[in-house]
Amino acid sequence: MPSDQNNSGRSLPKISGRSIVRFLVASLWVGIVLAALDIDPRNILVSAQAAFEKLADMGLSSFNWAFTYILIGAIVVVLVWLLMYLWRVVRNKP
Repeated sequence: MPSDQNNSGRSLPKISGRSIVRFLVASLWVGIVLAALDIDPRNILVSAQAAFEKLADMGLSSFNWAFTYILIGAIVVVLVWLLMYLWRVVRNKP
């Protein structure tokens, strides 16, 4: 298999000079619109970072909540499993 093909057999798109120019023009237009709306790219990055940190904190607090219940349940489940295992060992002994 040639190195410029992925697993599905399709080749990767080529990046031409025209693609780069189109990318630069699109970036310029988006920059003009953001400047007109008084939006600074640094503010976007800071807001994205704050949103990511808030999401991570929410995920960690949810994990802590679930972990507490997992530990409580594990105490019961392990005890029941151990009793059932010992019961099978005693029953099957000659």
